[in-house]
Amino acid sequence: MFTRFKNTFIGDRAFYTRILTLALPMILQNAVTSFVSFLDNIMVGRIGTEQMSGVAIVNQLMFVFNICIFGAVSGAGIFGTQFFGKGDYTGQKHAFRFKFYAAGVIVLLALCLFGFAGDPLISLYLNESTSEGDLALTLAYGRDYLHIMLFSLLPFGLCQVYVNTIRETGHTFVPMLASAVAVGMNLVFDYLFIFGIGPLPEMGVQGAAAATVIARITECIIVIAWTHLHPKQNPYITGVYRSPVIPKRICLDILKTGTPLMINEMLWASGMAVIAQCYAVRGLDVVAAQNISSTITNLFNIVYIQLGASIAVVVGQYLGAGKIREARDADTKMIFFSVACCTGMAAIMAAVGRFFPEIYNTTDTIRALARELILISAVVMPLCAFSHCAYFTLRSGGKTIVTFLFDSVYTWALVIPFAYVLAHFTSLPVVAVVFLVQFSEIIKVVIGFFMVRSDVWLQNIVSETAKGGEDDEYSE
Repeated sequence: MFTRFKNTFIGDRAFYTRILTLALPMILQNAVTSFVSFLDNIMVGRIGTEQMSGVAIVNQLMFVFNICIFGAVSGAGIFGTQFFGKGDYTGQKHAFRFKFYAAGVIVLLALCLFGFAGDPLISLYLNESTSEGDLALTLAYGRDYLHIMLFSLLPFGLCQVYVNTIRETGHTFVPMLASAVAVGMNLVFDYLFIFGIGPLPEMGVQGAAAATVIARITECIIVIAWTHLHPKQNPYITGVYRSPVIPKRICLDILKTGTPLMINEMLWASGMAVIAQCYAVRGLDVVAAQNISSTITNLFNIVYIQLGASIAVVVGQYLGAGKIREARDADTKMIFFSVACCTGMAAIMAAVGRFFPEIYNTTDTIRALARELILISAVVMPLCAFSHCAYFTLRSGGKTIVTFLFDSVYTWALVIPFAYVLAHFTSLPVVAVVFLVQFSEIIKVVIGFFMVRSDVWLQNIVSETAKGGEDDEYSE
């Protein structure tokens, strides 16, 4: 019995060496980023509740943008990963170009939306029923923060195009290094700009935004410079800007498979923003408590998030090489490893999370509410880990229509109506509302289990896709 369990769910040393070699730089990169975001959040939180809430609302909007960029590059990234596994660097080059165009469209749309409709979007999270904080002041701080953050959209989008492609090749150290340098600068400039150290003026939330913009630009420059200076590690980059053309067949294949993924990411991220808005109708104190809770939760979630993302790379490369049995075996072991690691992280978070709200300069009511929200997030974390792995498993095989149903349709058809009804039409305390909404994840876990078990995702999607150099009409 144990031998069968071990063979099914536990890999050998070489397996974990490969997984950790791939995942650890990604985990460390996001750990550094999340930790600096945590410190950044604390610095703003030390100023006051209104400043913290205004920044939190804008960051919720930025989260939607970030996920849309992620979706825009990930659709082509499915093909890029399998092209790399197949050894087709010309095909990977075309996938890179597609990401470049897709990210550019998202950046342009975001600049227009946030530039012309920033105030109405922020106001969606401000409810007059609140007993904590000044709504007009919160809106003003949010507006100040957003106007400066607009300058970070382009470097972030361009950076993700490069980082996503670099990771397809298994080179995760450079993005980690670039991120570490950037967040280090972010932390330093946060401290200098927010509080006005030395000859610098005290800029508050505007200083926090300025520091983030500088960090985004720095990270973008490092990643782009390394990629173009190391063409042997990145053979797809040679001549990538020599022609703007993507072969018609590859473009149509990416659109067919990737569009549902891009739409899915956009709808899922906006769905998370809508759920947060549902909670926000209970008052500004809920917005502030959510900000504290989500900042700490994001710090602990990085393990399962990046282990899940590693599935897309490892399993995608196996599928692109036609190694179906190896893909299934690796996927099973990686899911088990991710959930096990996440359970340990959840236990640590539950044990130490109650101390974090004490750091913030806010009311006792907000601190108490934040502690309860942190505990709920810790308990639900293993469920999120499994559903996250199921999502990337389905995505690795190009089943983007299925992931669209699994992710966005599930969120908008079930979770959002559930959250809306509980928040608007019941007298349940907000803690009970959050608990019930988050634990609806169990339904997604059950669905994901049967989808993964069905092996519907085990397919090579690049075996029939033309190589970039084979299409004379689009030759370079």
